[in-house]
Amino acid sequence: MRLFAAALLVLSASPCIAAAAPVPPPVGCSGPETNQIDFWLGDWDAAWDASPGTPAGTGSNRITRTYEGCVTEEHFDGGALKGHSVSLYFAPAKTWRQTWVDNQGSYIALSGGPDGQGDFVLTTQPGSGGRANRMIFTDIKPDSFTWRWQATMDGTTWADSWVIRYTRKKAG
Repeated sequence: MRLFAAALLVLSASPCIAAAAPVPPPVGCSGPETNQIDFWLGDWDAAWDASPGTPAGTGSNRITRTYEGCVTEEHFDGGALKGHSVSLYFAPAKTWRQTWVDNQGSYIALSGGPDGQGDFVLTTQPGSGGRANRMIFTDIKPDSFTWRWQATMDGTTWADSWVIRYTRKKAG
């Protein structure tokens, strides 16, 4: 017992144990790619026209950074539709990934990123019959953008099924 107590005393006084090395930030949470979605951060008013299966409406969206800046988190309130997404830049695949869930029972996994033409695009994997969906952020400006939910059957021709116009909420 004395030997165990002595060993414990020596180990607790050891500078190697007392001075642990700082933990570096996760690889995927640093670098310029992690800022590609920063245009979306903030509090937004949302408005959309009626479309097949969706009545005209308004809502709000709050986009924040969480988990030490690694995750972009969305809280959407569109009246009857309330949803939540988490997005992050996944460095090993060099792509953005997003997971969406809502009070309608939806779960959607998307991936993508900037398209090189000023838009930000996240797409689902094609399902049975080749149908895929995507969200595309277009007309991106500091205080506004347009969000489009689109579908395709051939992977080439995309059609809007829901278009939301976003404007940044005024401070105050």
